[in-house]
Amino acid sequence: MQKKLILDSDLLDITLSRLCQQLIENHQSFEESVILGLQPRGIFLAEIIHKKLEKLIRKDIPMGYLDATFHRDDFRRREIPVKASEVRIPFIIEGKKVILVDDVLFTGRTVRAALDAMIAFGRPAKVELLVLIDRRHNRDLPIAPDYVGRTVNTLSTQKVLVELEAQGHEQNKIWLINNKD
Repeated sequence: MQKKLILDSDLLDITLSRLCQQLIENHQSFEESVILGLQPRGIFLAEIIHKKLEKLIRKDIPMGYLDATFHRDDFRRREIPVKASEVRIPFIIEGKKVILVDDVLFTGRTVRAALDAMIAFGRPAKVELLVLIDRRHNRDLPIAPDYVGRTVNTLSTQKVLVELEAQGHEQNKIWLINNKD
């Protein structure tokens, strides 16, 4: 197994700052905007971005966690059932601009499931997708992110590994792993 570093801690911090600036340009005061981190790994990225944004604009921004497990089209096809994660949306998303946050966009199936799951909490005015890594050549569905940290051309045999301090890792690092030797 080979590992190639995509983003180190310093580059990741620069990337996250750029994403926050793009969000501020498009959402300005965030009065009508909310952030939803996709479970299980998107919540860590969402929390980092949320803290950076609140520090930059000096204002509270509603943030929640969304789990799409039971809305996935492959939920019943797995040998071992997946356990659902916490859903925490302590606000109404009806009429709001929702920023969905996930770490890696691969096939698009998780995002499609998240859109279905989100409707249970109201009909948003607009939904945007922010991803740290866009695995461009592996999409099954016509889903494209609005905000991208880094686009990576990958093979289906490769995996993107996101290691964040918030997840218990020593440093923030993003790796591309070759599963075939």
